[in-house]
Amino acid sequence: MKAYSTDLRQKILETYENEPISQRQLAKRFRVALSFIVKLLKQ
Repeated sequence: MKAYSTDLRQKILETYENEPISQRQLAKRFRVALSFIVKLLKQ
């Protein structure tokens, strides 16, 4: 599986910081796995 781009990671982080949105909703919006969201936000 190909790694997610830095641009996508940045968009996810900005959305999480600027909107009242859950991790599950982020995963659905960006069509990525919930586990990816959790790991990204821990970093």
